[in-house]
Amino acid sequence: MSTQELDIDTEELIKETAKKIFFGEGRFKATTQEIADAAGVNRTLINYYFRSRDNLFEIVFEDAQTKEKEMGEQIIFSDLPFHQKIEKYLDLFFEQAKKYPYLEIYMVTQMNQGSCFKDSEAMNRMLDKFYLEIALEMEKGNIHKMRPEQFLLNMISLTSFPVSMRPLLQENMGISDESYDAIIDERKEIIMNTLFK
Repeated sequence: MSTQELDIDTEELIKETAKKIFFGEGRFKATTQEIADAAGVNRTLINYYFRSRDNLFEIVFEDAQTKEKEMGEQIIFSDLPFHQKIEKYLDLFFEQAKKYPYLEIYMVTQMNQGSCFKDSEAMNRMLDKFYLEIALEMEKGNIHKMRPEQFLLNMISLTSFPVSMRPLLQENMGISDESYDAIIDERKEIIMNTLFK
C-alpha cells in the first residue's frame, strides 16, 4: 500500500470515527483526543489532516449534508414510480437515522444558526419536480388533495420528528433503545399508509 493510499485510509478512518461520535453517539463536544482514541490513531494526525477539531466537525457535517442532498436528487430524478420513490426515501432515511440518530438534531441546530449548506437552485429543481409528481398523484386519486407543500410537510414530520425527538420521547415514554428501534422499523409502513390512499 502506498503512502498516499495510507493517508487516504487514515483520513477516512478519522472522518468516519468522528461522524460516529458526533452524529451516532451525540457527543458534539468530543475532543480530538477522544476521536483519536476511538479511531486508534495519534491525536497529532487529526491536526495533520484537519487542522482542528472544529474543522473536522465542519468537514464531517458538510459531507453528511452533501450525501443527503445527493440521495434526494437520485431518488427524485429517478424513473421510479412515485410510490416507490417515497418507499426508497424512507428506507434510506431510516437506515441513516439508525446509524446517525443525532444528525437530524444537529442539522436543525445549524439551520437555526444560519450555517447550514445552501444550494437553492438545486433545491428548487428538486422541489419543482417533486411538487409536480405530487400533483399528478393527487389527480390520479392516489393521495388526498392538498397543497403539495402540505404533503411534503406531512412526510417530513412523520419521518423526522420521531428521529430528532428520540431522546426526549424515549425518556418521557419510558422506552428502551431496542424498543424504540423496533418502533422506528415499523414507521415505513405506517407512513406509507398515512400518505397514500
